Amino acid sequence: MDYLLFMDILGTVAFSISGVLTAMKKRMDAFGILIIAFVTAVGGGTLRDILIGFPITWMRNMTYVHVILITTIVAALFRSKLVYLRKSLFLFDTIGIGLYTVVGIQKAISIDLPPVICVAIGTMSACFGGVIRDILCNEIPVIFRKEIYATACILGGVSYFLLVKVGLPQNITFIISGAVVILTRLLAVVFKLQLPSVYGKEKEPNEAP
Repeated sequence: MDYLLFMDILGTVAFSISGVLTAMKKRMDAFGILIIAFVTAVGGGTLRDILIGFPITWMRNMTYVHVILITTIVAALFRSKLVYLRKSLFLFDTIGIGLYTVVGIQKAISIDLPPVICVAIGTMSACFGGVIRDILCNEIPVIFRKEIYATACILGGVSYFLLVKVGLPQNITFIISGAVVILTRLLAVVFKLQLPSVYGKEKEPNEAP
């Protein structure tokens, strides 16, 4: 199996689990869980393929659909166990954005797009599935909050092109760039790093104006 396809499928698995956990948190039924898992897993990749003029991947390769279906079925069968994984939602989401960032970048490179556009395509590929998931679940998408999310994807994309300049093999560049995204996101969560707010210091609910 081509390593790019393998990483793409791993990203699909991670985002499917992220979608399932979000849907279960909202206490959706089996159909709702399937829909949320599906749009989370393929939303970003669909946008990527449309923007760069590729055939939509999951429509041509049923492996992606099977992966999402299996993930949803496993979640339904082991829902009592998955309850304990809700705190790990950000971890699956983080793995997904790391993998999808570099997959998106490589697909954009394959049609000779400029590096800045490649990074943008990789970032949208990684983030847009989560945006759809959050909107359907009636939440403000993570990308629009102060959390380090899209910024991590951008850093991973920049790292990718720096490593290419150094002359590292493509598969090593892929792994390191994805790791940069994942580690940046994890460190931001662990150390509560956030982007600056344009609204200044937010007041507590009971704090006087």
